[in-house]
Amino acid sequence: MFMLEHLFDILHTNAELAFFLALGGGYLLGRIKVGGQPVGAVLGVLIVGLIVGQIGISIADDVKWILFYLFLFAIGFKCGPQFVHGLRTSGAVQIGLTVIFFGVALAVVYACAVVFSFDAGTGAGLFSGALTASAALGVAGDLVSSLPLSAAEKHVLLTNMTSAFAASYFIGVIFTTWFLSRMGPVIMRSKLAVDCKTLEAEMGVRDVSLQQESAYRAIDVRGYRIPVTMAGITVLELEELFAQGRVFVERVISNGAECESQPTRILREGDLVGLSGRDEVLVSAANPLRNEEISDRRLLDIPTQTISVVVTSTRYSGKQIGELAKEIVARGIFLIKHERAGHTLPVSMSTVLEQGDVLTLMGRTSAIDAATTVLGKRKETSMSTDMVIVSLSIVLGGLIGIPAISLSGISIGLSISVGILIGGLVLGWWYSTHPTMARIPDSVLWFFDSVGLTGFVAVTALGAGYAFIASIQQSGVALVVGSIAVTIIPHLVTILVGRYVFKVHPGILLGISAGAGTSAPGLAAVQEAAQSQIPTLGYGVTYALGNILLALGGSIIISLLAP
Repeated sequence: MFMLEHLFDILHTNAELAFFLALGGGYLLGRIKVGGQPVGAVLGVLIVGLIVGQIGISIADDVKWILFYLFLFAIGFKCGPQFVHGLRTSGAVQIGLTVIFFGVALAVVYACAVVFSFDAGTGAGLFSGALTASAALGVAGDLVSSLPLSAAEKHVLLTNMTSAFAASYFIGVIFTTWFLSRMGPVIMRSKLAVDCKTLEAEMGVRDVSLQQESAYRAIDVRGYRIPVTMAGITVLELEELFAQGRVFVERVISNGAECESQPTRILREGDLVGLSGRDEVLVSAANPLRNEEISDRRLLDIPTQTISVVVTSTRYSGKQIGELAKEIVARGIFLIKHERAGHTLPVSMSTVLEQGDVLTLMGRTSAIDAATTVLGKRKETSMSTDMVIVSLSIVLGGLIGIPAISLSGISIGLSISVGILIGGLVLGWWYSTHPTMARIPDSVLWFFDSVGLTGFVAVTALGAGYAFIASIQQSGVALVVGSIAVTIIPHLVTILVGRYVFKVHPGILLGISAGAGTSAPGLAAVQEAAQSQIPTLGYGVTYALGNILLALGGSIIISLLAP
């Protein structure tokens, strides 16, 4: 007991140690799985922070806001390309469904607040937690600090907000994953896995399950000798014989001399050719040269590379992968991976390219270099971060968000939080078109995003922990009922409208709903149920727009319910 009391004294007088205890303990707790899904770092840190906070921990608010601003910047930076592209292209249905989700969520939270007599803090916490929209919690807290209230009244609102967020967040995670993955398909009368596999077949999706460290080579180069029956055929005609898949003549050796493998080159009997293509195509019975295979190091010693390219081209943005594959610039190149907003898309010839997409390409070095010049820029691999650009974006965004007008005693404006979010969006979009500028490695962006958010949650929970139990006892069952309603009803309405009004494919629609609610666990659960990556096709644009709207939603709830 003495040791425990001594530890409490140390943590009480050294708040920075309590902070890291909440952070590390929360990440550890977040690894535990409930219903097949991990608890998650945010919920883990929230729980540990509230427990540690029972001894009374006080950390300066400035620390909390610095961490939160890093998180907002990271969210904006990641979502910028998809947000801008979505607003100016034909993603009207996805945008419309996201707006519907947001509007229904606001209405349900407001109705719960009226029915159960929740104050503004509890209402904003319910909105943020049930929708697992952590950004909304910070933006709402930012607005509370500007309300014309006493310090004591603001403290009560912030404590109630944190308590409601903590109670409703767990419900939000569990019910979102359950509803989207289990009830969503039932509501749409869909056999989700079958429907997604059917769409994959229509799109020509190729299986990417073998893309891991393995002895298996998805793309291979093999050597063959041209038989007398094929003498006189051109390089292009030989390539076109492989209707089953894309195969390219990478090298020709004729009479012992290396020759250019131009499409118009005529092949003679005895010429040696190096063919690149997918392994299953080259070894299939449909390969007309299958019985002519040879091993020749000189023939197969072809410089190849695998790189990631950020799509910046306006020429190819909005076009299907298949259209690009038919162009001469794609000759000798294979698409290994297609990413958007940090999520892997199904590799399909019918997938539409967007600016900011990251394509992992494999092929002959000279062909890769030529294609990169046309498509965009190589993804930056430098470990350094351009903190000048990052810092200026945060400062300028914050300055944009400060101006406000006073209405009924309440300051109404974007707020510093939303301004910084916009600054991140603009820089993220700019980076997608100018990848050599504003260098931010993925690891640094992860730190801003993950630790910025969990650090903010840790400080908030530590400060509210002492009054948490009393606040929860005051709200009780009403908060649980409200959390379930706020979690399920927006997703229900979005699915009904999307399926029966707009006729959206079930798999894509569930991805849209997960994106509109910014629920990464929800998307993971849907993908697991679908046994497919098809849901990610609806996630990118809606996730970007959902982050903006839900962040604003926290301040809207405060404005509607403020005393």
